[in-house]
Amino acid sequence: MVKPYQTIPIQPQEDPLIPIPANLFPRVTPHPYVAAGADYGGRSPYFLRRRVLTKLIEAQDLLQRSRPDLQLQIFDAYRPIAVQQFMVNYTFAQLKGDRHLTPLETKELWQQVYQFWAVPSEDPATPPPHSTGAAIDLTLITRNGEPVPMGGDIDDIGDYSYPDFYQMSPNPIEQRYHSNRQLLRQAMEQAGFVIHPNEWWHFSYGDQLWAWQTHQAIAHYGRI
Repeated sequence: MVKPYQTIPIQPQEDPLIPIPANLFPRVTPHPYVAAGADYGGRSPYFLRRRVLTKLIEAQDLLQRSRPDLQLQIFDAYRPIAVQQFMVNYTFAQLKGDRHLTPLETKELWQQVYQFWAVPSEDPATPPPHSTGAAIDLTLITRNGEPVPMGGDIDDIGDYSYPDFYQMSPNPIEQRYHSNRQLLRQAMEQAGFVIHPNEWWHFSYGDQLWAWQTHQAIAHYGRI
């Protein structure tokens, strides 16, 4: 299942993975995938490419110019292929539950999973975004560590995870969700990131999704 952005060729740049400073960016703890049983093979999920981290720091600076009471909170960043595979299988199992599915129902459920999760491809030409070190999942919290309501949790599978799901809602609470998502999105996009079309929390810079959305001929980051 090749997604449109995965047709963009990759011309790798030398840009190492480096740790996301914990003193600059609070983290969701415990790490949700590690808690679910994912094995990172001794590597940390709190790593990004050096240039991507520079962009992330810029995004937080931009956010705090207008909202000094808020900060970015890191949910997940670098993700080995094995972790991607684990989480795809885990998500399918969670959605399936104890149900006995027909072959058609199984196919439809996998399609639902892959609407939000990238295929854990071993092909160097089609890496999952997080396996490039160029993608990050994040949200907003206050300076006091209180979560900012976003109208859905990270990794929720459903239409309400689409970035603009609440845009036209007449409900004032849902309009606040949209405003909060826009705060996050504007800061990240002003720093050069692009948002995943289906996920309000997922942003990337330099990978195939970024190249596709910004009409670049090549992507800068492949699988690590």
